[in-house]
Amino acid sequence: MRALISMRTRNIAPKMRFAMWLTAPLALGALATSAHADSLQIVGYSGHLGEWELTATVTEEASSPDRRYSGALLMKHVGLCTQDGSEEKSGNITIRMPRSSPQLEATLRVDGVECSYRGIPKDFYSGTMNCAGREAVPLKLWVQ
Repeated sequence: MRALISMRTRNIAPKMRFAMWLTAPLALGALATSAHADSLQIVGYSGHLGEWELTATVTEEASSPDRRYSGALLMKHVGLCTQDGSEEKSGNITIRMPRSSPQLEATLRVDGVECSYRGIPKDFYSGTMNCAGREAVPLKLWVQ
């Protein structure tokens, strides 16, 4: 009996190893794809002349009923009047993409100032960034 069990184990083990070797890359690829699908790249330009470049990588918040993403934000002054290198400001951004609407809503926090944004989709999201006590500023966002 012991010889029979040992013989069956020897025959199955190489098959299992081969199956694991064959399916492991597929499983890892599926994990990488699902992790990538939960994050978005945000690129944008703010200001009347597009003088501020905005970049962010945001990840999806799982518990939200709407599609809600948040992450670090970097704003870089790229206007022509930049003399001693570009000014950079960092903060965070929260994006909400309601399932019932094509609009994108965002809250940006930079240097202690909180701003709101609502963009309408075209080839990009177009809207204005509204900060308390300041003039509304155009903001265009591309979501990838």
